[in-house]
Amino acid sequence: MLEVKNINYYAEEKGVKKHILKDISFSLNDGENLVITGHNGSGKSTLLKILMGIYKPTSGSVIFNGQDVTNLSIDEHARLGMAFSFQTPVTFKGLTVRKMLELASNNSGKFSDYCDTLSKLGLCAREYLDRELNNKLSGGEQKRIEIASVLVRNAKLNLFDEPEAGIDIWSFDNLVEIFNTTKSANIIVSHQRRLIEQADKIMLLSNGKIEQFDVKEKVIGRINENNSCSKLNKRNS
Repeated sequence: MLEVKNINYYAEEKGVKKHILKDISFSLNDGENLVITGHNGSGKSTLLKILMGIYKPTSGSVIFNGQDVTNLSIDEHARLGMAFSFQTPVTFKGLTVRKMLELASNNSGKFSDYCDTLSKLGLCAREYLDRELNNKLSGGEQKRIEIASVLVRNAKLNLFDEPEAGIDIWSFDNLVEIFNTTKSANIIVSHQRRLIEQADKIMLLSNGKIEQFDVKEKVIGRINENNSCSKLNKRNS
């Protein structure tokens, strides 16, 4: 489904070129869940945005279902079957939740589908479908609605940037179950252990490089070891 080949990305900060991603290569099959984790600043969100066409890599290529999509626009990525959830949701003045879900699903979804998806994320459809997507909604509500807009698309590949941010414990439990049962492939940037444990594959990024990429069973021990060392260092500091 997805093949990423030798992705490099440079960004300019205060007149200095910084190497953000360094020779990133990996592949993902249909229906697989990949969790990308690592310390802040390791390049996780940047990589996700390159996959969706929001950023263009300095070098390398992204192949999706046999097609080179490296230089295609966000819209073209979406039409080919990709969907993206931002870490901080975007609000749209005057746009209702119902209209947002209709647009996301290209009017192919049923009313019952919208209700069911919102319910799984801890939102009552009767209370939310006719509300506007504005600042009157809490950050957690906005986040759940954006995730719902991704799910109703039934895309081949969903890209989620820290989907757990701002979500309460009850809704998070349902979110974990959604990722465990969806037919789509999912790439999820997350630090949350329960989401990491649902992955088929895990990528550990460090300073823009892949430190480890493999099936969950072969990477989870490394993550546990890093967390233990981190806690030990804090106690000794």
